[in-house]
Amino acid sequence: MAIEPDQLDQSGLELAAMLKQLRKQAGLSGVRLAARCNMSQSKISRIEGSKLRPSLVDVEQILKGVGASRAVAAEVMAMARIAQTEWQDRKALHRKGLDKKQLELAGLEAATTDFRYFLLSMTTGLLATPDYIRESIAHAPPTQQAKAVGMKLERQAVLLDRSNRFTFLLTEQAVRYPLVRPDAMAMQIDRLASLALQANIRIGVLPMGVKFSNSPLSTFTVYDDRLATIETDLGAAIFRDPKDVRALLDRFAGYEAHALFDDAARELLTEWAWSFRQ
Repeated sequence: MAIEPDQLDQSGLELAAMLKQLRKQAGLSGVRLAARCNMSQSKISRIEGSKLRPSLVDVEQILKGVGASRAVAAEVMAMARIAQTEWQDRKALHRKGLDKKQLELAGLEAATTDFRYFLLSMTTGLLATPDYIRESIAHAPPTQQAKAVGMKLERQAVLLDRSNRFTFLLTEQAVRYPLVRPDAMAMQIDRLASLALQANIRIGVLPMGVKFSNSPLSTFTVYDDRLATIETDLGAAIFRDPKDVRALLDRFAGYEAHALFDDAARELLTEWAWSFRQ
């Protein structure tokens, strides 16, 4: 999944151009191809004009419609998988406004039932205290901060919907990173221990001495089995291809098998909170 942001931007244009070229090589008009694919002609036009991101099923239908060879189909499907990935640049998000990102996340959360979070270096806003949230966005323009804090706290209401299921896996680094002053850190960790008692929330911790992966780690979130995000300090990649989402679900299950939950997790969280109080 090592995909560069520039590659993501270019792949959609290349896919559109490739599909248009294959149609022309097959001697088909947009109307005839649309009929073969059971699509509207306007949809074919928007896909070829890079105005509509085609699903993998759409691409498969078009490849069958133009009679693409197996080798060409494999190349185009690989390109389509990359085009299904979206890159959100962190600086661009700040220019648009943190409130836009919060609205986007709230909409995504409202459409999700099963949430899985792997947190590598910091706690997510859904689990954070107001002090922790404020410090986590201190780098944002001051005019955006107050509104963003309020919206992040409002989003925490999703945790109260008992029809939703949450599993949070946090490394020791994510829990103990001293983002705020020691007394505030203790309260932040207390919040984790408290939320771990809620029936629809599972909080697992991965202590520093536990080896649970042989590959580099990234913070990621999986929403049901339909969409996943991977976050870096530069931005976030959004994956919609079922194969990519399944790969992250499998990775999450592997990490989960090594995590401490329930009494063992709460005992460790209490110990870490106490270390800040001392």
